[in-house]
Amino acid sequence: MKVLALILAALLDVVPAGQAFLRQLQPRDSILIADQLEYGFQLDSLAEGTALLLPDFGTLSGDTLTLVRGWQLDTTARLKLRQPGRKGRAQLYNVRGSIVLAPFEEGTYYLPPIPVLRGEDTLVFEGLEMDVKTMPVDTATFQIHDIKDQLRYPLTFRETIPWIGGALGLAALAVLLVWLYRRRRSRISGEEKKDPAYIVALRELEKWRGDKFWAPDKQKAFYSGITDTVKFYIEDRFGVDAPEMTTAELFRALEQADDLPADLREELRGVFECADFVKFAKHAATEQENARALPTAVRFVTSTYQTVPQEEQKTEDEL
Repeated sequence: MKVLALILAALLDVVPAGQAFLRQLQPRDSILIADQLEYGFQLDSLAEGTALLLPDFGTLSGDTLTLVRGWQLDTTARLKLRQPGRKGRAQLYNVRGSIVLAPFEEGTYYLPPIPVLRGEDTLVFEGLEMDVKTMPVDTATFQIHDIKDQLRYPLTFRETIPWIGGALGLAALAVLLVWLYRRRRSRISGEEKKDPAYIVALRELEKWRGDKFWAPDKQKAFYSGITDTVKFYIEDRFGVDAPEMTTAELFRALEQADDLPADLREELRGVFECADFVKFAKHAATEQENARALPTAVRFVTSTYQTVPQEEQKTEDEL
């Protein structure tokens, strides 16, 4: 067994202060190689504000003994004592200072005393002896074994719950996205399959059927409803911006339509001119004018819509 000696240089005004302490950070019945040990001192009843000067043990660190952590001071207790002849109590502390060492070779280590400078006195704590051992190995029966694989424990249902929940959440999200996509597509398809312009026009014109709208106070709404409906139909059927045109501009544009009979165009012009008088000149239309307005508008729509299905069928064939 190898014996290692650590020598402390001589100090002046030395005051013996007891023995240092040695404590394993991982307590067991013996000190083994690479164990970490706390080595230090305990000072009791230290007055508040007392300065301590501690030695430098950096020279302890080497191949066989390593300084793992430098000095650390901890307060273990706080005391209040009465002072004779004075008011109040004195504040005193129990202080523990320590370093952490780790031996890396078997043998006996003589740890040096710990000098602590307190004011004008140097308190010296007596060093300790440390016996370091290795794990005994029976070379006669020792046999090398292969490294064992990592232990694998069976998977429990509780451990699978987060994965099952995640999978169900993803499935629900996928179903929601598919539903939203189909709903949007069906909505777009519904918009694309809207009724043809002539159906919409005839449905709107049907609302103005009856002589109850011929009264002078209702004629303005009557003629506005008929002419506005026909204008929107003309815009879709002939590609003319009818809602934004005056009567004169509209019929000049309709003169360019080759498939629109002139007599039908002129008959519709009469209805629009009468409507202008009613709406803007406070004209009261006669019963003959009122009776002719709605049938003329209906006949215009039904006479011109027949070419629309042929054009739609041609477009579908091309697609």
